[in-house]
Amino acid sequence: MMMNWDERRQIVKVANLYYFAGQTQAQIASKMGVSRPVISKLLNKAREMGIVEIYIKDENAHTVKLEQQLENIYHLKEVLVVPAGNLSTDMIKHALGKAAASYVSRNIKNITSLGISWGSTLSKFVQEYPYEQHRDLQIVPLVGGMGRKFVEIHSNLLAYQLAQKMNSHCSYLYAPAMVESLELKERLIQSEDIAMVLEEGRNVEMAIVGLGNPFKDSTMTDMHYLTSDDLASLKLAKATGDIGSRFYNAEGNQIKHPLNDLVIGLDLEEFKNIPEVVGIVEGAHKVESLRAALKGGYLNVLVIDDVTADLLLHHAQKKD
Repeated sequence: MMMNWDERRQIVKVANLYYFAGQTQAQIASKMGVSRPVISKLLNKAREMGIVEIYIKDENAHTVKLEQQLENIYHLKEVLVVPAGNLSTDMIKHALGKAAASYVSRNIKNITSLGISWGSTLSKFVQEYPYEQHRDLQIVPLVGGMGRKFVEIHSNLLAYQLAQKMNSHCSYLYAPAMVESLELKERLIQSEDIAMVLEEGRNVEMAIVGLGNPFKDSTMTDMHYLTSDDLASLKLAKATGDIGSRFYNAEGNQIKHPLNDLVIGLDLEEFKNIPEVVGIVEGAHKVESLRAALKGGYLNVLVIDDVTADLLLHHAQKKD
């Protein structure tokens, strides 16, 4: 559409008054003797014609774009991307914990049961969670404990600490995350206390999970929970990552492996049945594990740092 010089001049004048002089649309309208909707139309035209270009100059602008792209590609309900900047790993985990806490706090109003897995990233989420009142909420550990070491990141302890923050109730899964034999596992999961908590876990309305890469910076390896033999056989079985100590491959399918059979906790298929699973993931070393988990459809909400988000997007655009 051609525009005469006078109209263009008027648009530029209105845009100047609005964007630079800081006048309201109503003020400009009365000054120019027209109605406010006319000014609004002229401002829209200024943008359409490229007379005015708007940039959002903020460190969050690129994270918001990443969030939208990842939501679309992986069909997620919500993605929260946290700028990593020059922060240490520990500080990034705290920032992710804070973002996840604010998401859960916003979305927990009508929820009566919340499941929690284990790990160092989840322990930061619990530390960052604000003190609130959720007297009708039950918090349920989704996997057994991890030996005597690293007790501070066990599912039971996290469930207890979160229940204190939320002024709610919690259950305890009195069992190890992995046992020595199938026979022992069968005995344990038939005991009433354990069977009941596992059943509660399967029926939670929301779950908070971390995600591991067994071969790089793995907490399970640090705790000597996985031996070098375990790692070799997991590699052979094409394990790519784990959620709640259950290992899956690059396609996101739970692998057939003795370690998966010895876990006392939710099965990966059971995670899929939970209405909302929030995954908190930090670090570039987890990109492949995360891609596989998203392929498997285990997560609905993702809280992630921008470095990992960038890599994830790059992989998705390259391969998927």
